[in-house]
Amino acid sequence: MKIKMTLSALSLAILAGCASTSGSNSSQDVASAYNSLNATQLAEHVKVLASDEFGGRAPSSPGEKLTLDYLTKHFKALGLQPGNGNSFLQEVPLVSIEADPNMTLSIGGKDYQYKKDMVMGTARASELQKLENSPLVFVGYGVNAPEYNWNDYQGLDVKGKTVVILVNDPGYATKDPALFTGDAMTYYGRWTYKFEEASRQGASGAIIVHETAPASYPWSVVENSWSGAQFSFQKANNNMDRVAAEGWVTVDVAKKLFAKAGLDFEQEKTKAAKGAYHVAMGDLTASVTIKSTIKKSTSYNFIATLPGSKKPDEHVIYSAHWDHLGTDPKRSGDQIYNGAHDNATGTAGMIEVAEAFASLPTRPDRSITFLAVTAEEQGLLGSKFYAANPVIPASKSVANINMDSLNLLGRVKDISVVGLGKSELDDMLAVAAKAQNRVVSGDPHPASGGYYRSDHFAFANMGIPAMYAGGGNEAADEATESYRKRMSLVLRGCYHQPCDRYRDEWDLSGAIEDLQLFFQVGYDVSQQSEWPKWKATSEFQRK
Repeated sequence: MKIKMTLSALSLAILAGCASTSGSNSSQDVASAYNSLNATQLAEHVKVLASDEFGGRAPSSPGEKLTLDYLTKHFKALGLQPGNGNSFLQEVPLVSIEADPNMTLSIGGKDYQYKKDMVMGTARASELQKLENSPLVFVGYGVNAPEYNWNDYQGLDVKGKTVVILVNDPGYATKDPALFTGDAMTYYGRWTYKFEEASRQGASGAIIVHETAPASYPWSVVENSWSGAQFSFQKANNNMDRVAAEGWVTVDVAKKLFAKAGLDFEQEKTKAAKGAYHVAMGDLTASVTIKSTIKKSTSYNFIATLPGSKKPDEHVIYSAHWDHLGTDPKRSGDQIYNGAHDNATGTAGMIEVAEAFASLPTRPDRSITFLAVTAEEQGLLGSKFYAANPVIPASKSVANINMDSLNLLGRVKDISVVGLGKSELDDMLAVAAKAQNRVVSGDPHPASGGYYRSDHFAFANMGIPAMYAGGGNEAADEATESYRKRMSLVLRGCYHQPCDRYRDEWDLSGAIEDLQLFFQVGYDVSQQSEWPKWKATSEFQRK
């Protein structure tokens, strides 16, 4: 289906005002590029990237090469230049650690089964790691946050011990806006942080208790995302500074363990949300033997640039992750995690936005750079590596616009901004959205901590204003509302599942409108004299 969004005279006037410093590009030129984005092309890119041939686009797999070749082909055809010297690629040295699923976690005289009850592994690049009778300690939310005057580890020595941790953070549990950030998850609520902090504290093991609501995903995501090959960076110390064993247990298992320790799980959760908290779990100890297959490999970030006409050393950076979960040959039935929504849509959208910029008669003042990163599903590794080894210095990176899982549910009256109010990019988005008769709305699921869960987070940590937006909550009309209800039922439960595959019945008109906004904001940033800034209340500021 080809969707062509024709701008009204009012919309043209608004966009002309946004792009008043457009140089040789008239408002009609910009509108033509804006309107060149279409659903037919977007769908074709998604079909290819999410095809069985690409095998789920796992890092360091044949699907990676196919993906990188596809991106190189299309960006070259658009006339973009290699973004990393004379190369479109940035090497990301990875190590794959695949735990043997034939393991049990023994606690309190009972053996818990892999995937059914728990998922355990190690971040250490080691073929054998063990916990042997490691005492269990409940450390609440496992947070050490001086700025919130909160330290669950205060006065606690966890060396040799295994910490048991709740998912999310205290603000979510209490809904108190004065506690952390209330219902909106902070980085302290992320599973990655909890394992990192347990390691810094010197624990031997770390176990997160999975609960669907505070985690924002079901147990099936834990089963599929954190089993099989897990990737990390190749480090000289082989990650030996991480805990020996880390993983998850179901909430039902947790309740049984707390009861064995003479504790009530719900009561302990309540205590943990009221203030920094920890308590020993009786005489319970954990034992597990983790045998892993270690493979070192090189994956790649992809980077392409449309050089600016006046300020080529200053860059507006679009990002999306190209990777997904690959193929699981041990799985019965469909073995390919095609990753159509997550994130073939964002990767395809990046190609489309690049084509819109390339169609302009005159290049924007600043350079427009497109960065497709690897290993997002493994903990934002590709973007973290880029942030530690930036091809473009932070001092020359004006802004970041991230595209992850585009809208499949048709046109909407609003556009949701994850982390609304963090930077002036949101204000620019609101102006652009007005041309579509849309308004900016906040994150519909703040408890999921979306601002800390995608690749823009790496740019934010560098001090670069970063925007993560897309979709919305209010359907444009009754027919779209009916479609949204039907398609939501079809897609339910497909996050990180083999059923995340391309479907002809998707309505991509809403995705196109979002891409048009991303194009417009990026263009406006490329032309204006002042760089966008963080809001005073944001935790991110330029260094």
